This record gives sequence, C-alpha cells and structure tokens, in this order.
Amino acid sequence: MTISRRDLMIAGGSLAAGAAGLPLLGKGAFAQSAPTYTPEKGASLRVLRWSPFVKGEEDAWLANTKKFTEATGVEVRIDKESWEDIRPKAAVAANVGSGPDIVWVWFDDAQQYPDKLLDVTEFANSLGAKYGGWYPGLEGYAKRDDKFIAVPLAAIGNAVCYRDSWVKEAGFSTFPDKTDAFLELCKALKAKGHPVGFTLGHGVGDGNNFCHWVMWSHGGKMVDESGKVVINSPETVAALRYVSELYKNFIPGTESWLDVNNNRAFLAGEVSVTANGVSLYYSAKNDPKLADVAKDIRTTNFPVGPVGQKVELHQTTSAVIFKYTKFPQAALAYLQFMYDKPQFDAWLQGASAYCCQPLKAFADNPVWKADPVHAPYALASETLRPNGYAGPLGYASAAVMADYIVVDMVAEAATGQRTPEEAAKRAEQRANRYYKV
Repeated sequence: MTISRRDLMIAGGSLAAGAAGLPLLGKGAFAQSAPTYTPEKGASLRVLRWSPFVKGEEDAWLANTKKFTEATGVEVRIDKESWEDIRPKAAVAANVGSGPDIVWVWFDDAQQYPDKLLDVTEFANSLGAKYGGWYPGLEGYAKRDDKFIAVPLAAIGNAVCYRDSWVKEAGFSTFPDKTDAFLELCKALKAKGHPVGFTLGHGVGDGNNFCHWVMWSHGGKMVDESGKVVINSPETVAALRYVSELYKNFIPGTESWLDVNNNRAFLAGEVSVTANGVSLYYSAKNDPKLADVAKDIRTTNFPVGPVGQKVELHQTTSAVIFKYTKFPQAALAYLQFMYDKPQFDAWLQGASAYCCQPLKAFADNPVWKADPVHAPYALASETLRPNGYAGPLGYASAAVMADYIVVDMVAEAATGQRTPEEAAKRAEQRANRYYKV
C-alpha cells in the first residue's frame, strides 16, 4: 500500500493524572491486581504503525490514543508507513538503537532482534489471564525462550473474494471448496472474459498468504519439526505444478503486484476472484459508484488441497517496545490502556472485521456477526498456521519470511521463469543460508 507518511500529534490532558498509574483510570481500567505502570515524568511516545486499509480502524486507534493522552498527559505521536516499509524501518531502529518507542511489526519479525526488545512477559501474561488466554498462533510469534518479546495485536484475516454473478455465469452454483474444482472454475471464468488474479509480488500480506497456501495445500513445507529445510520435496513440486496451471487463468502482471494492486484490479472489474482482507469489500460498500459490485461480492476460505485440511497463513501483527526507549513505563501504560476492554472492543468494531482479536475473550465482539461477508475472517486467529511451520520460530524463520523465499519460489514456477523442480531447489538453497547459521 502506498500512502505518504504523515505524523499525527495527539496532546492534551493533565500530567498529574499520569502519576497515579493507569489501573486507576475509569470503569474500564485493570483491576488493582494487574501490573501498575506509571508513566515517567515528562514522558512522550512515538508509535510506528502500518498504513490502514480500513479508515475506521485507524480512527478508532487514534480516538483511544487521545483518551490515553487526556488521562495521563503523555503525548503520543503516531507515524505510519506502507506495509512493505514497516519491516526495514523496524530493523533499522533495532540496529541503530533509536527511533519509535513502539512499532507494529509483521509475523515473526520480532524474532530477528529479540535482544533489542523489552521483555513484556509480565504484561502479556496479565492480559492472557484477564481475557481468556492468547490464541496459540499469535502467541508463538510473540515469544522467544518462553518470554514475550512482543505483544500480539491482531490477525488480519485473508479470504477468497469473488463476484458471485460471474461465478454463476461460469456455470458454478457454489464456490468450489477443493483445489481441483477451483482450477476448473478459474478456467471457466477466463473463458467468459473474467480472469482471476492473486498477488505474486512482494506483498507482505496478500503475496505471502496466497503463496503459502499454494505450498501448504499440497503438503509442502519450508522445514520439518527439527528445523531442517525440506521445501524441495515432491509435495512442493506438485504445488508448483498446480500453480503453473492456475496462473494461465490470471490477468497479466500479477508477479509485480503488492498489497494494493489486487484490490484495484478487483474493484475495477478486471478480475473476478482474488484473496484479500475484508477491506476490499468495504472499499466497494463505502463507494456509491461501486454499490452493485458490493452487492455481488462474496467471501470464502481457500479451497482444500491434497493435504486434506484448511491451511492458511493469515497476516499477523504484534506491538514491540524497543529497549532504547526512554519511557518504558509510559509505553507499557499506553499498551495496557489500549488493550483494556472498552478501548480494544472499540478498535475491533472500527476495524469492521479487518482485525481479528489475539485474546480469546474478545471473540464475542458483535462485529463478527454484523455481516455474512465477515464469516471467513472471524476465525483467522484460531486457524492460522505460523509461517515457520513445521519448525520452531526464530532468526531463520523470520529471515526466510523477510526474504520472500516462498513467494519468489511460487512466482518463478507460476510464470515459467523456472520449472517447478528448479524453483523448489533454488528455494532450498536460499533457505539453507539462514537455517544453517
């Protein structure tokens, strides 16, 4: 997503209120048994987050931040960067030892520089105890050696979005739930002048989600349980042969798509099927010119492949606090306030099913039943498979993800740049550079 960076300054409130500590704030505050984080005198914070795809999500976060500032006097500056720029910005901050106090990072990025991050175990455990526990997938991304180095923030669900009328025009009364039938649908749609399109470029969310599904749905995986690289396997080669057939029904140019391109192509009527967050639906629903498109949009989970079960990555984001921060207590107080139920529920509502909760107690948020289109996104936190499957998360899994090894492998085979066997072998060689370190 390309949105120019802007800084939002949120100020106001009384410094005196901050000295009392966050647990004393209003009805939504934590019980006195929870940790108390008292912002340092004169504290201010800088938070770096990703640019939003759903305006209501950002608006709700900013409104909650304003409430925090009014209660504590701690000024919070919110910066935002495109999705692709968050990872390098966070890595630079870790290496140079200066920058934002809090960053919203992707997947297992925190595992690349765990020694640079504040240990937030006490805080994360208190949240888990209060709100029904963390979903295991998100918790795994945020922990290193049994300690929380990040605070799970959300899973951004990814689902297949399609034009229902065009699927019916192609001769399918329902959307296929198996990969073989899905391929036949894509052939029929292209024959009707409605090609499909999935991101094969370095899209942090959509590219990774689609390409991991391709590999996993056929039984391929990057590593085994011990962390040995096993991506060059018959199962992976079968997945790459499948995607090379699927690609023949794509609109041209998907190998250069990022996270915004499939949205644009779908809403312009250039493709009939893609995979995206619920933001695509709301882009249509909130635009009077696209009212007919919005009524025609349906969503579903990715089809099941030869592996015999649903296997989906889903995007995950966590909040990290860097050790270099001058105001660690203020940073913890800020997150504690933002995760408190009134604020967190408001954020989930504002996100309109775009962000799936990391804590189980928030699963009853009414947003999940507000629209049938939300249904495939509702279980993202519960069903996601970590990108490092089936091995442990750590430096290697994070580096492989950051280097887009799976995405490049799938794109190379799909476009014919390499044979499936060549693409799998190259991915194996690239991955071994990290897993042998």
